[in-house]
Amino acid sequence: MNDYLKNIFRFLLFLLIQVFVLNRVELRWWSQPTGFPLFVPYLYPLFILLLPIETPVWALLLIGFFTGITVDSFSNTAGMHACATVMIAYLRTNVLNALLPKALEDYPDQSPGVKNMGWVPFLAYALFLFLIHHAVFFLIELWTFNNMGVLLLKIVASTITSMLLVLIYLLLFTKEAR
Repeated sequence: MNDYLKNIFRFLLFLLIQVFVLNRVELRWWSQPTGFPLFVPYLYPLFILLLPIETPVWALLLIGFFTGITVDSFSNTAGMHACATVMIAYLRTNVLNALLPKALEDYPDQSPGVKNMGWVPFLAYALFLFLIHHAVFFLIELWTFNNMGVLLLKIVASTITSMLLVLIYLLLFTKEAR
């Protein structure tokens, strides 16, 4: 399948899962049965992480903004997803440079994944960028450091839940995992 078609399909799949399934799942901390949901799992940032390695930063920023603003329009979050997604799009190339053994130019027509990077480097790559995404998103959402415990709990719980979804995605759609 053409890379463009595969990425469009992946974008639509992640968007539909995020908007119609995951945004409706409200996971609460066990001691807080009422009130606002403590965390919502996010899978859509994985779309940015799986784009081809040679994608230029300016294109990553535009795609990140479009992805985030699309989720924002369905989630009524006024640009918070767009800001967090643009941040990980900006950092993605530097994180790949740090994790891959060769220069990025040595990976033509490849996307970051378990096949190219191995399990541990890819999961470290995804964990770091998901942690950044969630930290930016929840800092904007709460807009205060007064309740640092709730902020850290939301970041950690959402990152763990999102990484479980990433792991499920990798197990389902990576040929080497079977």
